[in-house]
Amino acid sequence: AVIGRYKLSVQIGSSSPASLGTFVLLFNPWSSGDDVFMPNKAECEEYVLEEFGIIFAGNKNHISSFGWNFGQFQGDILNICLSIMDRSLYYRQDPVTDVSLRHDPRYLGRVLSAMVNANDDQGVVLGNWSGKYEGGKNPSSWTGSGEILQSWKKSGFKPVKYGQCWVFAAVLTTVLRCLGIPTRTITNFSSAHDADENLRVDEFYDADGNHLERGADSIWNFHVWNESWFTRKDLGPSYSGWQVLDATPQEQSGGIYQCGPASRYAIKEGEVDLDYDCPFVFAEVNADCMYWNYDSATGKKTLIFSKSTEIGVSISTKAVGRDDRVDVTSDYKYEEGSAKERDIFKKARKKLGLEDKFDPTAPTQEEAEQKPDISGKFKVAGSLEVGKDLNLLLVLENLQSDAKTVNVNMTAWSTLYTRRPINVIWKDSISVTLAPKEEKQFPIKIKYPEYQQQLTTDKTIQLTALCHVEDGIQVLVQRNITLDNPAIDIQVLGEAKVNKEVVVEVAFTNPINTEVKDCVLQVEGSDLLQGILELRIPPLKASEKSSTKFKLIPSEAGPKHLLVNFSCDKFADIKTFKTVNV
Repeated sequence: AVIGRYKLSVQIGSSSPASLGTFVLLFNPWSSGDDVFMPNKAECEEYVLEEFGIIFAGNKNHISSFGWNFGQFQGDILNICLSIMDRSLYYRQDPVTDVSLRHDPRYLGRVLSAMVNANDDQGVVLGNWSGKYEGGKNPSSWTGSGEILQSWKKSGFKPVKYGQCWVFAAVLTTVLRCLGIPTRTITNFSSAHDADENLRVDEFYDADGNHLERGADSIWNFHVWNESWFTRKDLGPSYSGWQVLDATPQEQSGGIYQCGPASRYAIKEGEVDLDYDCPFVFAEVNADCMYWNYDSATGKKTLIFSKSTEIGVSISTKAVGRDDRVDVTSDYKYEEGSAKERDIFKKARKKLGLEDKFDPTAPTQEEAEQKPDISGKFKVAGSLEVGKDLNLLLVLENLQSDAKTVNVNMTAWSTLYTRRPINVIWKDSISVTLAPKEEKQFPIKIKYPEYQQQLTTDKTIQLTALCHVEDGIQVLVQRNITLDNPAIDIQVLGEAKVNKEVVVEVAFTNPINTEVKDCVLQVEGSDLLQGILELRIPPLKASEKSSTKFKLIPSEAGPKHLLVNFSCDKFADIKTFKTVNV
């Protein structure tokens, strides 16, 4: 049966039918005959009934997380989810066929991955990766899907501004869980966006070490997509189970911005010729990286180095029934660097027809095999917190048994989480001589006033040192760092009971030696309060502590999650959550 709203009427004898009302039919993961049947009851609870989630972010060296209120059973959300289906391009082009296919989670997953982004179809959320968010909300400021879906409906179905990957994934989670399809969010660290389907991403740097925006490929610090659980009758039993869906508009598929469902098993086995969009997803977790030096005057590019173990690390999702991180990397690929993993990569290349075709942009054999004379890395010395000076070390080591002279050009740029450079923060150059096999450390200090104005709300900085070794090949040292926000604290004062007032206190201490102003506290939580509570807080002097109290009236018993987001002129979107046992 197709899902959706049905009319129910009864007819007695030959009298005219009497209407009994309507009901909504959904997918049923508890029923063994359903395409979305999930035998594990605890997983059904988490992936269909749970209204709270944790999304992982940051970067591979420093994984952070924040709470999200999916809120799939609140207010008007079911009606909105049903209207999303009726506004898709598929429905507009051929309503009869579209409705007849609504029994198939594979079809609906694909349609909804297109509808959650605004591209092509006036869908729910408009993406924005410019670093400027006038005329809408900064993607980092949302704390739940409810506000986004309600705004979309209230505006007469105009796209909501703005989203980035985790917003698209979180909204798709809400919609699919609401319809009964088990769904979760997945975060892939060092995620490749391979625009030209050659299983390779190219990054370009100039002689000063500045990261150039050239070509359509990119490596994101992290990317968030979805997995939904259903059978793949089109592919066969081994391809059933978790399927990758991605509502972030990155590349077109079938002429529109949609992605998936791609069987996770097919990705692991390199079966990139299977439906849908397996090559793109395979590249996100497996692409090889090439780092190039580009001379804009001559247009000449020189390979600095290539790496096959950079992409797709610490693939993460929330644990079932707990607020912990679970690593699912081994469900996407065989162990990095193992013979099996390389075999699968070769198999995928072959299926994509990349083995036999000459690629004029690929490095020459000579370029690929050259060995550097020195190695380098950035080490973090001390905490990386917004409001504090940043202390790092550049460590250079001479790998050869003769002395080497190295000219080093260093830059630090503020970036988006997609590593798109936004503002230059700091530049320096040094010339060093390294004795045979010698290792030297060079301290780097970037003061808070130097980066404060330049930092994006993603709080990410890319450090680069391009080392020009005399009579040797260049060495690129880079590190992406994500700064932590200061902490906020939530206390529930007293016992939380259904339909009884309970007071909550939120405390924040200004950690910097200047005043912070424009302070706003946003609070939400399914079954704890209706909608979103917004509180304005007076300016805070240096080191001053603010304490804000407000009341909740819980509407349902059980463990509920309260999400808090604090922003001011110096700190954007400090998020935390607290479990409230009602």
